[in-house]
Amino acid sequence: MDAPSPPPAAPPPATTAERHTRPQTVLLIVASAMFMEQLDGTVLATALPTMARSFNADPLRMNVALTSYLLTLAMFIPASGRIADRFGSRSVFRAAIGLFTLGSVLCAQAPTLSTLVAARMLQGAGGAMMSPVGRLVMLRVVSKAELVRSMAWLMVPATIGPIVGPPLGGFIVTYLSWHWIFYINVPIGLAGIALVTLFIDEMKEPTRTKFDLLGLILSGTALACLMFGIEVASRGVGSVLIVAALLGVGGTSAVLYWFHARRTPRPILDFRLLRVTTFRMSLLCGSLSRIAVGAMPFLLPMMFQLGFGLSAAQSGLITFVSSIGSLAMRACAPWFLRRMGFRFVLTWIGTLATGLLALSAAFRPSWPLPLIYAILVANGFFQSLQFMAYNTIAYADVPREDMSAATSFYTTFQQMSLTLGIAVSAAALAASISATHHAHAMLPDFSAAFLFVAAVSFMAPLLALRLEQDAGAELSGHRGRPLRLTR
Repeated sequence: MDAPSPPPAAPPPATTAERHTRPQTVLLIVASAMFMEQLDGTVLATALPTMARSFNADPLRMNVALTSYLLTLAMFIPASGRIADRFGSRSVFRAAIGLFTLGSVLCAQAPTLSTLVAARMLQGAGGAMMSPVGRLVMLRVVSKAELVRSMAWLMVPATIGPIVGPPLGGFIVTYLSWHWIFYINVPIGLAGIALVTLFIDEMKEPTRTKFDLLGLILSGTALACLMFGIEVASRGVGSVLIVAALLGVGGTSAVLYWFHARRTPRPILDFRLLRVTTFRMSLLCGSLSRIAVGAMPFLLPMMFQLGFGLSAAQSGLITFVSSIGSLAMRACAPWFLRRMGFRFVLTWIGTLATGLLALSAAFRPSWPLPLIYAILVANGFFQSLQFMAYNTIAYADVPREDMSAATSFYTTFQQMSLTLGIAVSAAALAASISATHHAHAMLPDFSAAFLFVAAVSFMAPLLALRLEQDAGAELSGHRGRPLRLTR
C-alpha cells in the first residue's frame, strides 16, 4: 500500500491572523502573482527584436533587458525570507506586488535602453520578494502530505503565463506598441494587492533574530558582480580588465561571505541547509537543468525571427506551445511521482527532457510545423515534470523552522541559474558567430548554442543517480524501501 502520510504540521504562530482562509484560496492568489511574473518575462522575450529597433540596439545585446531583472532577483532574494519573518508575509507579499507593478509602468515609459534596464531592476526588486515569499506562504498553509498536489496546482496559473505570453507579445509588438507589454501588468497587480489584503493572513516568526546586514551586502555584491561579469563577457562588451575586475570582486566577496556565514548563527544564505541530502541534490541538479531552461526564452524567439525570418507574431504562435505541455503535466505530476518516485523522474525523465531540448538544434524552416509543435509540447511536458520534482523534493526533509531560509536560499540559486542560462546561451551564440565568421547569427549558430546548453543540462540527470531510491517517498507516496532521512 502507499506510504502513510504524516500528520499535518501545525501552522506557525500568526500575529494578526484570525480569518483562517482556505489553503486553496491562498494558493490561487499566490499563483496569480506568479502568473503576472511569468507573463511579463515571456512577453518581453518575444518583443526583444522589435524593442531593439526602437532603441537602435543590436538584437543580440537586448538580453540585458532579461538578465538585469534576473540579476536583481539574485541580489535581493536572499533577504526575502528574513524580511517576511520580521514584517509579516502578507505585508511583504503585498508590497512586492506593488513594487513590481510600479516597475512595469516605468518600463513602459522608458525612452532608452539604459532607463529600461533601470526600471527592470526595480521590477526585479519586487519580484525578489514576490516569488519566494509567495512560495513561503504556500508552504506555511499546506501539510507535507499535500505538498506535491499543492505545488502542481500552484503552478497552473503560473504556467498559463508562458502560454499566453509569446502570442500576446507577438500580437502587441506587431499590431500595437511594445510599451503595452508592460502596461498589461497593472490591472493584474492592482487586483493582486486587493486580494492579498482580503484573504491572506499575516504570519510572522514569534521570535526575532538579528538581521544579517553584512551577509546581505557580501552575498549581494558577490552575486551581482559575478552575474554582471558573466553577462558583460557573454555580450562581448567592455574590456577584459572590466570583466576581470567584476569577477575578481565577485569571487572575493563570495569567499568573504563563506567565512562570514560559518561564524554567524543565522546567515542570510545558510549553507548548513546543504547538509540535507535532498535539498542539496535538488539545488545542484536543478541549477544545471535551469541553465538550459533559462536559455530557451532567449534562443527560441531569436532563432525563429532572425534564423527563420518570421515576424514576432508568428514566432510567438510557435514558442508558446511548450507551455501547453507544461500545463498538461500539472494534473499528471502526482501520479508520475507516486508510481515512479523522485529518483526515476529526475534521472530518466530528466534525460528525455534534455534530449528533446537538444533536438531543437535541428529545427529548420523546411520542417513541418506540426512536428516542431509536437517536439516543443513534449519538451514542455517532461521538462515541467522534472522541475516539479526538483521544486518539491527540495523541501522534503527541511525542518519547519528552517523553511523561510530554505525558500530564500533555493530561489536565489534558481534565479542565478536562469540568469546564467541567458548569459551562457548568448556567449555560445556569439562564439559560434565568431568561429564561423558570420556577419550575424545564422541557423547553425543557434544550433550550436542549443547543443551547448543541452550538454550542460545533461549533467543533472547523471548527478541525480546519486539519490536514494526512496528519496522523497514521504511526499510522493512512492512504494519503496522504508524512508531514511539524512541531515
